[in-house]
Amino acid sequence: MNNRIIYTIGKTLALLILVCSCKSEKKKPVVVSEPIAVNYLEESKTDFDERMEWWRNARFGMFIHWGPYAIPAGTYNGKPVDGIGEWIMNNAQIPIAEYEVFSKQFDPQQFDADEWARIMKEAGMKYVVITSKHHDGFCLWNSKVSDYDIIDFSPYKKDILKALSDACKKQGIKFGVYHSIMDWHHPDAQSINYPEYNNASEPGGNPNFPLYLENYLKPQMKELIENYDVEIMWFDGEWIEEFTHDNGKELYQYVRSLKPSILINNRVDKGRQGMQGMNKADADYAGDFGTPEQEILEGSSTLDWESCMTMNDTWGFKKNDHNWKSAQTLIHNLIDVTAKGGNYLLNVGPTAEGIIPAPSVERLQAVGEWLSRNGEAIYGTEKLKGTYRQGNDILFTKSKGQNVYYAISLTKPKTEIIIEHVQAQEGSDIVLLGSSIPLEWTYTSEKGVKISVPSTVLEELDENHAWTFKIEGNEIVNKISE
Repeated sequence: MNNRIIYTIGKTLALLILVCSCKSEKKKPVVVSEPIAVNYLEESKTDFDERMEWWRNARFGMFIHWGPYAIPAGTYNGKPVDGIGEWIMNNAQIPIAEYEVFSKQFDPQQFDADEWARIMKEAGMKYVVITSKHHDGFCLWNSKVSDYDIIDFSPYKKDILKALSDACKKQGIKFGVYHSIMDWHHPDAQSINYPEYNNASEPGGNPNFPLYLENYLKPQMKELIENYDVEIMWFDGEWIEEFTHDNGKELYQYVRSLKPSILINNRVDKGRQGMQGMNKADADYAGDFGTPEQEILEGSSTLDWESCMTMNDTWGFKKNDHNWKSAQTLIHNLIDVTAKGGNYLLNVGPTAEGIIPAPSVERLQAVGEWLSRNGEAIYGTEKLKGTYRQGNDILFTKSKGQNVYYAISLTKPKTEIIIEHVQAQEGSDIVLLGSSIPLEWTYTSEKGVKISVPSTVLEELDENHAWTFKIEGNEIVNKISE
C-alpha cells in the first residue's frame, strides 16, 4: 500500500472519529479559558467602592433555595430526614439514579415569576439571589453543557431563571444567582462518600475535578452571565478538598472577566471562617463581601458583609418545619444588620409546585409594611463612626452624605426617651418616621437629646415592631454606651 493511500485512509478515520466525538459530547464541549487581560484582584479602592455602591445602598434582598429537593420535602421512604431540606440527597444517602426520579418529577406548574417579583417588591427587597444549581447538580436554566436541567430533564420545559430575571427587571430588582462549586451529580466533581462514587476515596479528592472546573463550571458561568443579566454571583461549596485557593482566585478572575461590574461573594475562595462567614486575615483571599450564615456579626466590620438567614430552620422547602421566626424578629434582624453596616439576605424555600409558603409571604408583607414607613433609616444608610447602639434597645444608622441620623428603638418608647451619641441641630425638628408631628426636645452634653413622645403620636403610628426617630445633627463619637 503506497503512502498516499495510507494518508487518505488515516485522514478519513480521523475525520470520522472527530464527527462521532462531536455528536457524543454535543452538550459537553471542551472549553479553553480565555486569557484575562485585567487583574481584578488588584482593583483600586475607588473602583471597588463604585462597583459595590448599589449593593451597599440596597441592604435587603431575597434568597431562594429551590430545586427537586422540594419534592421529598424532608422525607425519604416515608421517614423524616434530619437536616436542612436541600441536603436530603446527602443526608439520606440517596443514590443518583433514585434522586433523578425527583428531578424528572419536578414540574412547578404554579410558579409565577411576576408574583414572586411582586412579593419581593412589596417586602422592600432590592435584589434576589436564587439557586441556579445547588449541590445536587440540577440546573434551573437551559444549560448547553448539561442535560441535567429544567428543560432537558424535567417535564416543566420552561426556563425558570429567564422568567424570574425578566420579572425582576420589571420591578427594578437586581438579579443574582447562587451556584454550587461542588456537585453530587457530575462524575468529575463528586466528592462525598457514596459507594458509587469511585473517586471519592482518592488522595486529594476526585482527580478529574480540574476537568469539571474548565469544561463544566466555567462554561455554565458564561451562560448565566451572558444570558440572565446576573448582577451577583453567589458561590457555595468551596470547602471541598479538590477546590483550592488558586482555583478560587482564578474563578474570581474568570467571572469578573465576563462581567467586570458583577459582585462575587467570598465563597468563591477558601477564606471564610465557617458560619461566621468573614475571611481569615492570613492570606489574600478573593471575594467582594463576607457571608455570615444563620447569624449576625457581634459587632461591625470594616469589610462588606451580608448575613443570610432562614425564616424557619431550613433553606429548601421542608414540609414539617414550622418553626417560623416572627415578623418582629425579622425586622429587628434587618435593623441590627443595617446598624452594623451589613446587608440582610432573607430566604424563602418554595414548594415543588412553585408556591412561596404562606407563612413566608405573611412575614414578608409585615416587613414591607414597616419599611414603607421606616425605609429611609435602612436604604442608603451607613453605620456611625463611633457606636452602632445604645444599650440593648436602640440602634443607629446615618443617611449617607447627610447629617441625618436615625435612632431606632426596638421597644415601644415611653412618654420620654433619651438619645445619646447624637447632638441635634439647634432649631431642627425631630420626628418619628410615619408621623409628621414634630416632637419637643432638649439637648444637654451630659444627658444627650431628651425627646417627649406624646401618646397621641404613638397611637397615630399604630406601630408594633420598631420606632424610628429622625434627628438632624452631628454624631458625638466619644460617647460610648454598652
